[in-house]
Amino acid sequence: MSTDIVLKVQGVSKRFGGLQALSDVGIEIHRGQVYGLIGPNGAGKTTFFNVLTGLYTPDSGSFELEGKPYKPTAVHEVAKAGIARTFQNIRLFAEMTAVENVMVGRHVRTGTGVLGAVFRTKGFKAEEKAIRDRAMELLAYVGIEKYADFRARTLSYGDQRRLEIARALATDPKLIALDEPAAGMNATEKVVLRELIDRIRNDGRTILLIEHDVKLVMGLCDRVTVLDYGKQIAEGTPYEVQRNEKVIEAYLGAGHTAH
Repeated sequence: MSTDIVLKVQGVSKRFGGLQALSDVGIEIHRGQVYGLIGPNGAGKTTFFNVLTGLYTPDSGSFELEGKPYKPTAVHEVAKAGIARTFQNIRLFAEMTAVENVMVGRHVRTGTGVLGAVFRTKGFKAEEKAIRDRAMELLAYVGIEKYADFRARTLSYGDQRRLEIARALATDPKLIALDEPAAGMNATEKVVLRELIDRIRNDGRTILLIEHDVKLVMGLCDRVTVLDYGKQIAEGTPYEVQRNEKVIEAYLGAGHTAH
């Protein structure tokens, strides 16, 4: 397998009782890509995301990260493997400061352990300083370093989104998975978000993006997969996907054509 492939997922299916939420879905994401996953409401996007990141157990499917098999059996194991995610509904530690939230993400990659923390050894103190320094760098990277010591709940909606992304980046992920990052944002906040995602990609990161805002996806993504009723109906460049008759029908209903 080419080491250029960061994530390869094949044959993923998931059923909830009588509902077949996913049927034989697969994607292949290459290093440095922004890869979009779109579809109408109820298409299975979030279910796929939750399977990929360990919140749901798939009924079938194979998963490879940088050529090595991995099993998305638990969220913390997925983070250790190298996939970091954000959530459609923001999940920050509301009473902790912005910098503390990012430090929590960074602890996935640290090593002093419980005894070092309890006895505050020299190694622990040095590591904590390094973690805080890195957290401050990431807050600056996403543009909210001036809010480092503000409690997360006091930040604006758009800044909370950026804080979540900074926390995800703190894990040094091989793949960062963004779940509806533009949800609830106004037009100005979306512009800032797009610039940030572009910056992350240009710095060599690989991104999987679920997003309802089709215009944002088509303007950002290198490749796009479209789901409808849990099935993969199209995959290709934004140009190809926008002109796919199955996609047009799924979003607009029969009788429409692309222009």
